Amino acid sequence: MPKKNILIVEDHALTRFGLRTAFEMTSGSDIEWRVFEAPNAKKGFDIIAKEKIDVVIMDLGLPDINGIEATKTIKQQHSNTKIVILSSHEQEEDVIKAIKSGANAYCTKDVNQDKLVEIVYSVMKGAAWFDPKIAQYVLNAAGSNTEVFSQNDNANEPAEKADTNLTSREKQVLSLIADGLSNAEIAKRLDVSINTTKAHVCNILQKLAVSDRTQAAIKAIKDKII
Repeated sequence: MPKKNILIVEDHALTRFGLRTAFEMTSGSDIEWRVFEAPNAKKGFDIIAKEKIDVVIMDLGLPDINGIEATKTIKQQHSNTKIVILSSHEQEEDVIKAIKSGANAYCTKDVNQDKLVEIVYSVMKGAAWFDPKIAQYVLNAAGSNTEVFSQNDNANEPAEKADTNLTSREKQVLSLIADGLSNAEIAKRLDVSINTTKAHVCNILQKLAVSDRTQAAIKAIKDKII
């Protein structure tokens, strides 16, 4: 059974307890989690220096060093470590700064714990995930600045990309999704039926292993699919 180390950097003990419990309960035949906890960034740095941490769940509002600066430091020193931001902050500025610092995912604190575990699994496989509440910020930033994800790339490490196997037509549809077009607008642009467009979108979501159009657009930009 593969073992993975996860570090929860969060100053609220009750939140840490809930997250620890969620991951320990999902340990099974697929993966076994070793869960570490830190109430602040400096303690988190100490743990990472001693243990090989695969994923960090990072709060932004830490009492010593804020989560954005902590993320940047971890990524500079341990570029293979994945970082999932878990925060009540939903401001666009915070979101974009977190991504530029190297965060692989950004979740708001009302996320279901089972969903969070699922997100961590996907991030470990190379995905980027952003809460639907803030995903449009990411898409807008990525569309206007293709380097927004550059801090997530490790030049010395092969990119972890899924074999999307998209057809040329699906890539065309995906590009139009990233441009913000609706299914009806895509159908008109490509001179196809709405049902054909919906089928293409469904196939795209399945092949990219994402749950909605915005996540598909973000993944397309991040992984340079389009």
